Amino acid sequence: MHRDVERVLFSQEQIAQRVSELAAALSAEYQGRNPLCIGVLKGSVFFMADLLRQMDTMASMDFMILSSYGQGSVSQGKVKIVKDLDVEIVGRDVIIVEDIIDTGHTLAQLMKLLDTRHPASIKLVTLLDKPARREVSFVPDLCGFTVPDEFLVGYGLDYAERYRNLPYIGVLKRAIYE
Repeated sequence: MHRDVERVLFSQEQIAQRVSELAAALSAEYQGRNPLCIGVLKGSVFFMADLLRQMDTMASMDFMILSSYGQGSVSQGKVKIVKDLDVEIVGRDVIIVEDIIDTGHTLAQLMKLLDTRHPASIKLVTLLDKPARREVSFVPDLCGFTVPDEFLVGYGLDYAERYRNLPYIGVLKRAIYE
């Protein structure tokens, strides 16, 4: 698995340090409140677990599964909810936890959808932001790292449901996915 990685972009230690910084910022902002952290599955699992463990305030959690559908790997810009929230968010502070923002279509639609449910606030924290691929004007509230337009795997990011369990984020060799 490691030999399929061209190079490590962020080490396990770099990720842990940045997650700790993001958790500190969220802890300060939400002190004395109980935000609902919504993980977008499957990629956000590692990031969300580490982020919540580092937060020094009460926080609840739930998950959603979203699917951009279309032909093959080309998104039509429409989002289908595969798994919705188990709790109501009316009047709640909501933090969407995402592994990576790419085109922005999915998260822009998710934020609009959640806004119709009347939360007190919505924030987006993402571990990775890939602005070079953005097709929708969209900026996360908190971002771990800005990344180049390369195929990344590890720490939740996958290719064909593989490599998610790498402890670092690396660039996948082109020969693997072409």
